[in-house]
Amino acid sequence: MHIAEGFLPPVWAAAWALFAAPFVAYGTYRVATYVRKSPERMAMLALAGAFMFVLSAMKFPSVTGSTSHPTGTGIAVVLFGPAVTAVLSTIVLVYQALLLAHGGITTLGANVASMGIIGPAVGWLGYRAVRDRTGIVTGTFVASVLANWATYIVTSVQLGAAFPAGGGIAGVLTAAGNFAAVFAVTQLPIAIVEGVIAAAMIKQLLAVKPAVTSKLGVST
Repeated sequence: MHIAEGFLPPVWAAAWALFAAPFVAYGTYRVATYVRKSPERMAMLALAGAFMFVLSAMKFPSVTGSTSHPTGTGIAVVLFGPAVTAVLSTIVLVYQALLLAHGGITTLGANVASMGIIGPAVGWLGYRAVRDRTGIVTGTFVASVLANWATYIVTSVQLGAAFPAGGGIAGVLTAAGNFAAVFAVTQLPIAIVEGVIAAAMIKQLLAVKPAVTSKLGVST
């Protein structure tokens, strides 16, 4: 999913950076507020970030020779919401771009927009919609799966807009559909597995750290 360094035309790279900037700025404010009010939350922030880093760094071969991977944003969005998740995603994406050559600096805005902003927002909405009826654990599964799928849909649209299959909106949508079809073969099952892992992790956190998760508004 990470769009590689230099892959997007400069105008699109700049546009997505401008789109992402205010969300990351607000998320930074939210992180500072969390830590100031309750320093012990730093450990949970680090845990959510580490989960995201490890899962999103896993690359699985795709049928086209490209790769697919989990996004790992479900835990963060359940524990802290989409604003904080945008910041954690940005940190993860910068480290991966610099240390793993996964993604890029010029495409950071686009990758943050998909994996750090829009994907988690969709996951969070799904979580909020089902949490009261299904419980936290199942809600986490839903959040993780939806965040993953939404991330790849956004990436498909980003690529379709940058490399349309023809003129106008129709060309963009056609190209986006082609990219989405490529991702779907591997991404649909990967997202479900990611959801299971995230749900299991939240279940364990609820068991061993009930006081901390309760302060975050996540409790049985």
